[in-house]
Amino acid sequence: MFKTIGKRTSALIKGGKEKDMQRRKNYLAAFVLFILFLALLLAVISIDVRPIGPKGSMVGLASINEMVKDAVGYSAFWHKLTEYLGYLSLLVAAFFAAVGLKQLITRRSFFKVDGDIYLLGGFYVLVIGTYALFEKLIVNYRPMILDEGLEASFPSSHSMLVVAVMGTAAYQVSYRVHQQTIRNLLVTLSLLVMVVMVVGRLLSGVHWFTDIVAGVVLADAYVMLYYALVQSVVIKKKD
Repeated sequence: MFKTIGKRTSALIKGGKEKDMQRRKNYLAAFVLFILFLALLLAVISIDVRPIGPKGSMVGLASINEMVKDAVGYSAFWHKLTEYLGYLSLLVAAFFAAVGLKQLITRRSFFKVDGDIYLLGGFYVLVIGTYALFEKLIVNYRPMILDEGLEASFPSSHSMLVVAVMGTAAYQVSYRVHQQTIRNLLVTLSLLVMVVMVVGRLLSGVHWFTDIVAGVVLADAYVMLYYALVQSVVIKKKD
């Protein structure tokens, strides 16, 4: 009996150390990604800034951005497809909001709604707030005029939105779906949507290259922060 208890205790200690190490890695990853985003932001506003955009609008890191723009051109197909993927991510966010609402109704208490769902709601607010911020603090305008004249382009809001929503959706699926085949399929689909969005947004030609990179890096930073907070607040509490 004592031998069995000893083995279980050792397993719990080992599991606790592994989880703590993973939390630290996720916090570190989030920190590094935030630093990379800030470094890219500073580079875009201060290095090789030239009027290569529509109506002579200024663009940072102009050489690489102009080279990529000339190479990919514009694709209506990829533009439309990535727009639809943006709508899909909004539906995914609405689904998880509905999960939280269902828990609130059935459990009849704000305190009984899962902590990771509350964190997810805060995460969505953070993403929306970032979008609103960069709509006001314009860094770059789009490389082409679409319907509304010059539009803010840094960071790519579609890339940021889809990577952020589908990245956290992959966690939710892994945590909540217990059937392995379905879980693996949904996680794979989430990752596929992210890849198609990033590649498609680049091929569409409606953003500068650095806008897309910035959107992906910032979204990844948010996702890693979400993972770390879930592990710290929710999983640690359960342990």
